[in-house]
Amino acid sequence: MPPTLASLVHHSALKLTVRAGRDRLDVPVRWAHPSELADPVPYMEGGELLLVTALKLDAEDPEAMRRYVRRLTGAGVAGLGFAVGVNYEEIPKALVDAAEEEGLPLLEVPRRTPFLAISKAVSAAIAADQYRAVTAGFAAQRELTRQAQSGGPEGVLAALAAQVDGWAALYDASGAVVATAPEWAVRRAARLTGDVQKLRDRPAPASSVVGGPENEDRVELHTLGTGRRPRAALAVGTAAAPGTAERYAVHSAIALLTLTTERSGSLQAAEQRVGAAVLRMLLAGEPDHARAVAGDLYGELLDAPFRMLVAERVPVSASAALARAEARKGAPAVDRPSAAALAAADTGGDPLAALSDVVESAAARAGEAVLVVPEGERLVVLAADGGAAASACGEYAAALETARAGIREKVPGGEEDELVVGLSAPAGPIAASAAYKQAEQALSVARRRGRVLVEHERMAAGSVLPLLADDAVRAFADGMLRPLYEHDATGRGDLVASLRAWLSKHGQWDAAAADLGVHRHTLRYRMRRVEEILGRSLDDPDVRMELWLALKAVGTE
Repeated sequence: MPPTLASLVHHSALKLTVRAGRDRLDVPVRWAHPSELADPVPYMEGGELLLVTALKLDAEDPEAMRRYVRRLTGAGVAGLGFAVGVNYEEIPKALVDAAEEEGLPLLEVPRRTPFLAISKAVSAAIAADQYRAVTAGFAAQRELTRQAQSGGPEGVLAALAAQVDGWAALYDASGAVVATAPEWAVRRAARLTGDVQKLRDRPAPASSVVGGPENEDRVELHTLGTGRRPRAALAVGTAAAPGTAERYAVHSAIALLTLTTERSGSLQAAEQRVGAAVLRMLLAGEPDHARAVAGDLYGELLDAPFRMLVAERVPVSASAALARAEARKGAPAVDRPSAAALAAADTGGDPLAALSDVVESAAARAGEAVLVVPEGERLVVLAADGGAAASACGEYAAALETARAGIREKVPGGEEDELVVGLSAPAGPIAASAAYKQAEQALSVARRRGRVLVEHERMAAGSVLPLLADDAVRAFADGMLRPLYEHDATGRGDLVASLRAWLSKHGQWDAAAADLGVHRHTLRYRMRRVEEILGRSLDDPDVRMELWLALKAVGTE
């Protein structure tokens, strides 16, 4: 601990005597400074032991001494040392009384004790305290490093909490609590999720100090990570501001947790290469080789049903994107599943990086494997069916979908990318290629429908009619039906409407004729004309199917 007035009084070589303020001798002393100025306050920083001989002071004037002492107390001076036997044989009563009134510790310095000796004693005590703090800090670093090697992030948090005599918590990029030490701090840490999310929006590295709920404690928040975007955050709760040794421990924990939560660029690139190789082997129908390459890194992912996810960027106008962002801010939290995922997705406008962050963070929290492979303008993900990563993807897509709701109008302006995702049905390693095709099909449907995410299972269970909105399908339908439209345009019949009615009644002449309000012989004549014009037989079920889908396609315009 730093030197105090009490430690100086008990210093046997200094022979100091207390003349006032005996009950405030526990005040820390930052420095000892001699000054004979009548008003030394402009040169004080607070915490000093001011040493005087009263060379320029009217030390016997009570009013002058009250003003002098009041100024020193207001400036935060720790105490006043008065040298006797120089200008005064003893400390004047006016100064003693003023010091007692203001509660300023007043120490009598004997003539044989030079001010330099007091300054050296203070300096030596400060240096010893700093040495003790540095030594304790290095010991804390060693203990934190040992815990990081044996216990991981949880071990680091436990050691840090013990070092600062408080609690510590680790958050992921979304602000969700990952771990706490001690365990009782989990509820207290959860209350700070909003503060962690705000800290994430500041340039990294960032830190802040917040008061705990009902002033329970003082909490420091620090971002973790080496990039522009923090990958995690650390909270440290203490009863008071950490000292030098505790500060060493906090900074060591930040460094160690950064190493444990953020992989190096080379390691991440190596993992991506392994993941890409595993994916290629799965798609090539070589599950055994894929499993051998996956090893412990992705092996457990191939031991249970997984889902294949394919994501792409699609352009959207910048003005519309801004409007959607404003809508997202105003949407109630209940309408935005896992809204923290949106906060984690601040990736400089890259929706694929945002999705990657969401699924990888969710998988890390749950301790499950996830395979993420960038493919140019695409992102391919293998996630355990029913696992945290697959669920996080769905929740994130739902949040984005909510943000888009009601803001479909495209405003002219610059272009920004949005996310489109296709999700396969559950599959195993043998069916990986089929799962990839399912994800691509779902992605195509999502792109056409303007949806964030489409699941292949739901697409198959729904109607095929929305698929007819594709431009290629419409072009086919227009080409197939154009001769009939041209015939009807001459006023020589209503072949298109007759064909639609006849097909809708499954070729039942009487029912279709009744709907049209014509005789069934008239309808038979019209269907023969359709066959003549198209050069195809209506007895062929494939022809009927194509004509019906063509009519539905042009009807979707």
